[in-house]
Amino acid sequence: MTNPAFERMPGGGRSMTLKHLSAALAGLLLSLCTVAASADGKLRTPEDLHGKRIAVAVGSAQEIWVSRNIPDAILLQYETIPDLVTAVATGKADATLKDQGTLKALLAANPTMAPLGESVFSSPLASAFRKGHPEVRVQFNDFLKKIRANGVYDDIIDRWMKRGEMTMPKIDQVPTNGTLTVGVALVGLPLAQIKDNEPSGLEFEIIYRFAAEIGKTPKIELMEVGGMIAAVASGKVDMVTALYNTEERRKKADFSDPIYEMGNQFVALKSNIAGYESETEAAGHTTPGFMERIKESFVANILTEKRYLMIWDGLQTTMIISVLSTIFGTALGGLVCLLRMSSVSWLNVPAKIYISILRGTPVLVLLMLIFYVVFGSVNISPTLVAVIAFGMNFAAYFAEIFRAGLTGIDNGQREGGIAMGFSPVQTFIHILLPQTIVRILPIYKGEFISLVKMTSVVGYIAVHDLTKAGDIIRSRTFDAFFPLVMVAVLYFLIAALFIQGLEYLERRTDPVARRRQGEKA
Repeated sequence: MTNPAFERMPGGGRSMTLKHLSAALAGLLLSLCTVAASADGKLRTPEDLHGKRIAVAVGSAQEIWVSRNIPDAILLQYETIPDLVTAVATGKADATLKDQGTLKALLAANPTMAPLGESVFSSPLASAFRKGHPEVRVQFNDFLKKIRANGVYDDIIDRWMKRGEMTMPKIDQVPTNGTLTVGVALVGLPLAQIKDNEPSGLEFEIIYRFAAEIGKTPKIELMEVGGMIAAVASGKVDMVTALYNTEERRKKADFSDPIYEMGNQFVALKSNIAGYESETEAAGHTTPGFMERIKESFVANILTEKRYLMIWDGLQTTMIISVLSTIFGTALGGLVCLLRMSSVSWLNVPAKIYISILRGTPVLVLLMLIFYVVFGSVNISPTLVAVIAFGMNFAAYFAEIFRAGLTGIDNGQREGGIAMGFSPVQTFIHILLPQTIVRILPIYKGEFISLVKMTSVVGYIAVHDLTKAGDIIRSRTFDAFFPLVMVAVLYFLIAALFIQGLEYLERRTDPVARRRQGEKA
């Protein structure tokens, strides 16, 4: 950047007076001081983030702002708010951009972090509605005008945003007009969070009051910020709250009047921000021991606010999806296998195409395609969609496993069965199928365990599974270690439990194993 002190003087003269020379020297000195100050690598203002790693939520207003205003920054895009915080806490990102509404809770849970500079941008947040369907949006705008006029809105803002009260008031619901489905991202208190296994925060209070106003039962769908516009655009939810009203989002959804306005600040580690060194050294904090940290983490992530209930609910959902998907996928895969082995081209060609497409498509992409496209305009349970998607994926792999098991059996056994008077179906059921099961069970176990682990992505379509439960807890405690380790251990236990069941089945179907067991008895 050109220093104004060195610009040409008025009138086109090139000579410098003593006054201008002094200004020039002062500008040069200031520039040298700035360079020296940044030489230590410490962050002083948001301007120092040029070329740095900045963590942002996918599809968020923060991502848009950073990409436009700090184009040379390295954008690290994450799906969840806890991931942003973890990235900064572990040094994978130099900073993240966070709304001021949840900043206090974030800093309280992460004393090693601090704001960097002042708010860099502020914009109204509003609810989004399906484009071309103005009924609910008009009702919501009328509701906002009403609570602003009667003082309820000011009371809500005062309690949650100014006084910092974190208790959700009781709102009586009188449902007479069906259900209001609302997509919400758990960005943290005072905005939106699960506390004591119940929704809590400013956004939830507004949703519940609005539902009561129009006589509908509120149904909350928890989702990530990046999936909210897609959910409302496809009609999966009636509305989502609350989002920054950007030009890109207005192309896909209609927005309400502003709900509230919020600034956004960068957050970084204190150790990376200039001026915090002496404060950190003077504090003289002692780091708790490993066992003490484990104890504190267990209490915060499991016992506090009955968070174990979220884990239990998520565990049940994961097991239900895993079992039902396996049953559906096995049945469908068996059918696809028989079609694949048919000598009739119009039967085996579609089966080959099905196997190729399903095996070549990432299961997450398949899940979202089925939810947002195939069933885009259908009111269907996300859990059922997950069962269908994972079942279809499992079927493609099982079909090939089953086919390999069948073709590995000597053709003479089929002929022998026919010679003994069995029909082709009886030969398959009584002779070929038992041998096939014994052959494929070891591989089948591996595919099943893969399916169990793949179910961890169902949170993308607002299913409250085990992984989603861990994410919700992380969004409240900003603790990465214990929730992630706990979820990993539970997935291992689920897999071990199911493996034991399948191994029991393997022993029961293997004639050699049965004979050995009989000899031991």
